[in-house]
Amino acid sequence: MTRSDKTFFGQPRPLANLFGVELWERFSFYGMQGILLIYLYYAAADGGLGIDKGAATSIVGAYGGAVYLSTVLGAWVADRLLGSERVLFLSAVLVMLGHIALAVLPGLLGVGVGLVLVAIGSGGVKANATSLVGTLYGEHDERRDAGFSLFYLGINLGALAGPLLTGLLQENAGFHYGFGLAAIGMAIGLVQYTLGRRNLPEAGREVPNPLPANRWPLIAGAFAAGVLIVVVSALTWLTADRLSTVVVVLSIVAAVAYFIVILSSHRITAEERRRVFAFIPMFLASAAFWSLYQQQFTVVTIYSDERLDRNLGGWEMPVSWVQSINPVFIIVLSGVFAALWTRLGDGQPTSPIKFATGTALMGVAFLLFLPFAGGGPNSTPLLALAGILLVFTIAELLLSPVGLSLTTKLAPHVFRTQMVALFFLSIALGTAASGTLAGYYSADHETAYFGILGAVAIILGLALAAGSRPISRLMGGVR
Repeated sequence: MTRSDKTFFGQPRPLANLFGVELWERFSFYGMQGILLIYLYYAAADGGLGIDKGAATSIVGAYGGAVYLSTVLGAWVADRLLGSERVLFLSAVLVMLGHIALAVLPGLLGVGVGLVLVAIGSGGVKANATSLVGTLYGEHDERRDAGFSLFYLGINLGALAGPLLTGLLQENAGFHYGFGLAAIGMAIGLVQYTLGRRNLPEAGREVPNPLPANRWPLIAGAFAAGVLIVVVSALTWLTADRLSTVVVVLSIVAAVAYFIVILSSHRITAEERRRVFAFIPMFLASAAFWSLYQQQFTVVTIYSDERLDRNLGGWEMPVSWVQSINPVFIIVLSGVFAALWTRLGDGQPTSPIKFATGTALMGVAFLLFLPFAGGGPNSTPLLALAGILLVFTIAELLLSPVGLSLTTKLAPHVFRTQMVALFFLSIALGTAASGTLAGYYSADHETAYFGILGAVAIILGLALAAGSRPISRLMGGVR
């Protein structure tokens, strides 16, 4: 058998299956999210629910944060109960059911049931697919970052196609048809994953830290109490405009608790503990990065609906198509970055420097909105927004796939999947914060909004760069 028969673009062959399931999950996820915000705030006459924009952005931010917050649940179930491979399969089923609920259930009932199912399912898919990719490589395999960049390409192929197709259906047939297409996409991904799941490494089926049988009643009681708290809160004080802030708080509490649990564990070595400490500043930089980046689905969506000139030769493109600009750049550039890191090998920048540069560049991207601040409807050229989203993309490629790879390298063995969940908790925190921050956005105060947030991100990036050497020493040889 030749080398080309054994590999997937030079990577371990099972990467192809994980690449595929993540592609279709992201197709459904971004396809639905591309039309979700406008579905919430468009008037009933236009097929929407007519919700206030501030409340709508809070719902979208909270939902996005909950997706990444639920990676904690998916990671915990994988590490303590079922193993990553089984949780990935079951989570994909939940995602499909959630999109079906959005497609067939009316009004806020469909939104509530659908978003809860998709959030829990997508969280389980994300944490465990990433963890399974990590099992394909040895600790010092230099292909690892390139492999994660290729995996990231699959994510963005789905993210490109999803908003294009659901947006067309939404424009021509209605929102529920768009949500239905998202369900079909996830069903395709589930079938292809099922056909190839037996070829995944046995390590993905292991339960690294099994839960003792005598603790099952305690966990069941805690789960029931959590459900009760959510139901009571929803029926009393929890309103739509508070949702994103609640998820911000939950993300902070969960992250602090996770760091304490991992760092205080007697089952990790001194070197593993130092590596977890090294991850803390990267966690903070990642949260700041995502609080700006994820505004693609809040502020940038509103901006595209109201301020962007979407006229293409007399035809106005759907709002959701703006969400496909970023994936196009990622598809083009992810291979470039993968080749760059592979070529540089040990000479490539350290992970803290990559994180610092990505965070600072995200701040620069926000500053690029300033020349167009205060304009009227259709005042921002599509090419200008595409240029800004190109900077978004470069920043993302410096931080996101590197962060996924870094967590699998820094993770203590008994907390392998849960360490990946910590990275996703930083995204949960940032994504929920993007919904909260969007509540302060208005066309009348764009200069202050984009200027302040951009400057803060640049300062944080410079601070991380200044501390990169001591952080690298704590990482104990991991780059």
